[in-house]
Amino acid sequence: MFMKKIAAASAAALLMFSAAEAKTLRWASQGDALTLDPHAQNEGPTGAMNQHIYDPLIQRNPKLEKVPNLALSWKPISADTWEFKLRPNVKFSDGSALTAEDVVFSYQRALQPTSDFRAYISSVKEVKAVDPLTVHIVTNGPNPILPDYTTSIYIMSKAWAEKNNVTKPQNYKDKEETFAVRNAMGTGPYMVKQRDPDVRTVLVKNPTFWGKDQFPGMPDEIVYTPIKEPATRVAALISGQVDFVLDAPLQDIARIKQTAGLKTVETAQVRSIFLGLDMGSPELKYSDVKGKNPFADKRVRQAMYRAIDVNAIKQKVMRNFSASAGLITSPGVHGYTPALDQRLKYDVAAAKKLMADAGYPNGFGVTLDCPNDRYNNDEQICQAVVGMLAQIGIKVDLQARSKTLHFPKLQKKDSSFYLLGWGVPTLDSHYVFTFLYQTSDAAKKVGGWNFTGYSNAKVDELSDGMLKEVDQAKRDKMVADAWAQVVADMPYLPLHHQLIVWAMKDGVDMPIFPNDSPNFKYARMK
Repeated sequence: MFMKKIAAASAAALLMFSAAEAKTLRWASQGDALTLDPHAQNEGPTGAMNQHIYDPLIQRNPKLEKVPNLALSWKPISADTWEFKLRPNVKFSDGSALTAEDVVFSYQRALQPTSDFRAYISSVKEVKAVDPLTVHIVTNGPNPILPDYTTSIYIMSKAWAEKNNVTKPQNYKDKEETFAVRNAMGTGPYMVKQRDPDVRTVLVKNPTFWGKDQFPGMPDEIVYTPIKEPATRVAALISGQVDFVLDAPLQDIARIKQTAGLKTVETAQVRSIFLGLDMGSPELKYSDVKGKNPFADKRVRQAMYRAIDVNAIKQKVMRNFSASAGLITSPGVHGYTPALDQRLKYDVAAAKKLMADAGYPNGFGVTLDCPNDRYNNDEQICQAVVGMLAQIGIKVDLQARSKTLHFPKLQKKDSSFYLLGWGVPTLDSHYVFTFLYQTSDAAKKVGGWNFTGYSNAKVDELSDGMLKEVDQAKRDKMVADAWAQVVADMPYLPLHHQLIVWAMKDGVDMPIFPNDSPNFKYARMK
């Protein structure tokens, strides 16, 4: 009996030692991933979660440079064909081998109607497996920026998808429930151990991960807990319940910096925050104006723009962690022009005159849809806008809700006026035009997030052209002309470009990504 006790004690001690050696990184932010289906929802935190499980052909490093992932090399081999050479000996976490057929399947899946990534690869005509490690992607004409778009198309196992009846992406806007919503199996650094949406997600190291030698210091386990309340997130970090907070509340940054054992890193994010207006409907669904649409009148849009004091929002709401914007894309994106990023002057008197000239001297009522758990201080931004528009007689009914409700509402085109933020994973202006400005056309796979009804034939032509033009000077002229046109037309009201702050324990070494998408295989824990 004595020897049995000694053996049991030794086993317990060994277990405790092993647990101590295992490195778990516990982190939090305000909202959870919307789904684990890698092609269902083009939303930042969703992609940030899925990138730990799935791999693309090409990835971006902390400097957002393109680097090899599942593809070791890529090159154009003709005017309309790119060749990708796959990394050999890559396995999915179930031990099965990755082949070119899985890449073909994944791109075909991402092109299906329920995919939110169709616009990324709208120019793709055919994807061919030349041999087990060679893929040819054929496009409708040249596409010089195809590699930039591949960084967001994750590769799934064809066999796993067929086995679990998920060969089509989840229909997110209709809240379809499929096996891929809560389960995943990829070639990435981690596997799903536990998935309780909006409660807790646990990822553990993938023992078959091809990059384990390249990333030897990555944590053994990632535990994610969404914490909506800002004060609670800060308290969890200070008390040691979490090691890393993605969206540290801006009002608490100074306090975090002054707390022993904690640190922050910050950078300008490739994301802009703006307001969208339904200018295309004959009558606004959520307004007291009947028989016509006030947003269809550019003077009304200009009035709203000039009535919003973005400097006050920057100082009082954003605590100076933002940069006032005249464009809905940020520095760092190819085609960004500082001259166009200058705002019209804040001028309430001029705004009132514009409203009167448009036939609304007493204003009107309208509903503003706003997320309250997606962007930095999103609901507070909307609250500030409500007060500012009241100065010109626009009575705004603010409806703030979780992003899990906000985004499906927008995707069903069930909003007259809304807040949205937009990052640019390709770092190229074409991404902004194809999603937000091109005439919404499901058949052409463009305009998927253009809920404004904006349609301009010149912008459509320029957007299509810049996708195919290989002469850089000609392409840059197309981009510049398109930006000048949409700024003049004003279907969106730009507010600011985000600055982001990540907070963490001193023992966590984590480079900040300007796309606000932490990839924890780059993390080190002391």
